[in-house]
Amino acid sequence: MKKFRIVTGVVAPMDRPNVDTDAIIPKQYLKSIKRSGFGPNAFDDWRYLDPGAPDIENSSRRINPDFVLNQSPYDQANILIARENFGCGSSREHAVWALDDFGFRAIIAPGFADIFFNNSFKNGLLPIVLDAEVVNEIFEKIAAKSGYEITVDLTNQKVVTEDGDEYPFEVDAFRKHCLLNGLDDISLTLQHADEIRAYEEKTKQSAPWLFS
Repeated sequence: MKKFRIVTGVVAPMDRPNVDTDAIIPKQYLKSIKRSGFGPNAFDDWRYLDPGAPDIENSSRRINPDFVLNQSPYDQANILIARENFGCGSSREHAVWALDDFGFRAIIAPGFADIFFNNSFKNGLLPIVLDAEVVNEIFEKIAAKSGYEITVDLTNQKVVTEDGDEYPFEVDAFRKHCLLNGLDDISLTLQHADEIRAYEEKTKQSAPWLFS
């Protein structure tokens, strides 16, 4: 998992509430359990004018020019801002994988669906909850200037706009530690690899039938 310290970049506006996980990555793409390769199909039904499927080349599909992530510079954004209840719907972890593979490192919204919120931290994507009024202010700044940039400073737990405005955010201490150090659940377990091996060797001696 990539470490997250300070990220600066263009923030893409998704000015709609209740963006569900089926919109983020439609069900037909859930057959794969790899964590990569989902970026080209993130927001698939909004991004393309033609129906998509895993065996269809995206290069042959017509792009929806009205969708924000198809417009420059937002097609290269690494921060997304949305409205309330982002990530609602089913619990598919693929939604986070798709956002990560698109290139997003942080999502800002007034609120997130619980499962999506938890899945984000486990995959190196930082979900930031800011007051709806603050989110409105940032949307207004983006509307006034295309390519508006912000900085997400996880170390100091604040969002800083290019105008110098600072907005603090809360994050659980353990989750912050994991993001700062790039530790997912597997990496956390491997920190105890020596103890695990020692336990296995001891168990082989006391209960050898478990290993036959």
